[in-house]
Amino acid sequence: MQEIYLTYLNGPDIKKLDITNGEILAAVEQGLKAQGEQKTVIEPRVHLVPKDSSIGHFNVLRGVVHPLGVAGVKIVGDFVDNYKVGLPSELALLNLFDPSTGVPKAILDATSITDMRTGAMTALGAKYLARKHSKVLGHIGARGTSYWNVRLLDHLFDFDEIRVHSKRPESRDSFAKRLSDDLGKPVIAVDNWETCVRGADIVVEASRLPEPQPLLRTEWIKRGALVMPYGTMSAVDMSLTDIMSKVVVDDWGQCRKGLPFGALRRHVDEDKITEENLHAELGQIVAGRKPGRENDDETILFWHRGLSLSDISLGSAMLEKAKSMGLGQTLRFA
Repeated sequence: MQEIYLTYLNGPDIKKLDITNGEILAAVEQGLKAQGEQKTVIEPRVHLVPKDSSIGHFNVLRGVVHPLGVAGVKIVGDFVDNYKVGLPSELALLNLFDPSTGVPKAILDATSITDMRTGAMTALGAKYLARKHSKVLGHIGARGTSYWNVRLLDHLFDFDEIRVHSKRPESRDSFAKRLSDDLGKPVIAVDNWETCVRGADIVVEASRLPEPQPLLRTEWIKRGALVMPYGTMSAVDMSLTDIMSKVVVDDWGQCRKGLPFGALRRHVDEDKITEENLHAELGQIVAGRKPGRENDDETILFWHRGLSLSDISLGSAMLEKAKSMGLGQTLRFA
């Protein structure tokens, strides 16, 4: 058998790439466009629960992006109490393969990839579904993905006001300070959900609840807003979908009945969201096959569960940049 080598990019390598906001958004948008053009394969994520899902679990995401010539499998742990031992809540590895031969191409530390691609999905959802002149952001949650949500959203919208909230005061205060320092503008830490959400043009719900609890109230959502919930456990009213002009998801296969977890799981299970009344997947909008926002009066809901395609697309872009910069370790496979 011929010799086979693969590239390993560890955490410090990923950091040295210093990947830009624009590079992140472009890579994830490329994956969405391929999905909308039906040039991808997505297998619904599966879960491995070591003991108790409210404490933590593993997600396994799988897919192929044919225009990039890359298949991938990502395994990410999501453990809510990791902060107590000085670890991020999510730690991940991404494996990339040649989809025509199965030859392994690379292994990447995907912890920051997970955060970045989630933020990019949130921001790209807003690019196509929010009012163009949205100026107020309300963000619930301060976990790893939250930073990139706010950073990439502000990159696109340059908000006049950013409000953030999380349950622990030390968490929300440090989160607001980090964002203020990095974005060069005030970020307001608030101590309750309503103050954070009411009247915002864009609302992001990235909470970490041990069990479903309706903390985000429908009456706080202004007409014409974009609401993007993606917590593992639902934090929204059942009536939230009643005020929506459109409901959009990242991948219906990962949202349909019979699957666990997700911000709108009960809405799907009780037929408030169905394949028939769903407006579109975001990839269809990016590819120009379905319309996004059509006027400022539309109130829109975008639920993203996390796409393997985004991990693969961003990981592939990082791999190419690493090669041009001479970063990474070459490992012999065979």
